Amino acid sequence: CQCCQRFDLKWTFPVLHNAMDLWKRHFEERGVTEPDQSSHYIIAHLLGATTQRKLTELLSLEKIEQVWKLCTRRLSRMPVQYVIEEWDFRDLTLKMRPPVFIPRPETEELVELVLTELKMKPDTRVGADGQHTILEVGCGSGAISLSLLKTIALDQSQDAVNLTIENMLRLGLQDRLQIYHLDVIKDAQTLLSLCSPVSVLVSNPPYLFSEDMASLEPEVFRFEDHSALDGGKDGLKVIKQILNLAPQLLLNYGRVYLEVDPRHPQLIRPWLKANVEELHYVETRHDITGRPRFCILQKEKSNKDRELNLGLRN
Repeated sequence: CQCCQRFDLKWTFPVLHNAMDLWKRHFEERGVTEPDQSSHYIIAHLLGATTQRKLTELLSLEKIEQVWKLCTRRLSRMPVQYVIEEWDFRDLTLKMRPPVFIPRPETEELVELVLTELKMKPDTRVGADGQHTILEVGCGSGAISLSLLKTIALDQSQDAVNLTIENMLRLGLQDRLQIYHLDVIKDAQTLLSLCSPVSVLVSNPPYLFSEDMASLEPEVFRFEDHSALDGGKDGLKVIKQILNLAPQLLLNYGRVYLEVDPRHPQLIRPWLKANVEELHYVETRHDITGRPRFCILQKEKSNKDRELNLGLRN
């Protein structure tokens, strides 16, 4: 019976490395992705330390119960980040809670890209106070916004807004962040009145093609917010809205940084040229695996600005 099985499992791994190996095998047998990492992260989290130095430690009955509880959740295909209720993003440890989107490694690369560019090009894209103001569309857990300085963050999900606020307060970063519960499509006019002008617009928007949703791993499909994943038929529904609004949100020469599907750069270039004349496609950057992952765009001076400048000269 299940109770007997549970009792036997408890007493077959009094030593830490036995526990890790046993749960790794259970995860493998049940088809759980990344079985080794899953076992390692869960048990390391329970011990409050890296497991490498404690592999011979005897587990108390209390710890065995906790291991059982959390690993059973993982057997249901709940993502490790939700199981342990936290995750590291760059130098921040963020609280995690379903269904809020879990930040991926590529998004750490997006943050590094923005920070590097701001250091290299400090100049013309600052506000009246001499500082860069950054707008993030779709803040999720707050990973991007809390890694940057002086950011305005928004999300259409109240769960995401609440989690970003919680992470902001836990990390003591409330002086660098304003957060709004807004939908970039439905609340466009409110967004324009609240959030402009900014020097940088950054987003990891929903960019999956709708047809790809059904092929997602259970960890993603069952637990994460579909509205943070599904970008519509071509994956560009939210991206097009962001780019349409960008000229009104950005200072002259302000930049947009987007994380996208590798198929998107070649779709965005011609669409942008036909639909948003004030934005210039600067370049595509590749992620660590070599896939075209990040789009950089820049606002050029509008015709109205050019006419105003010419008038002043005359």
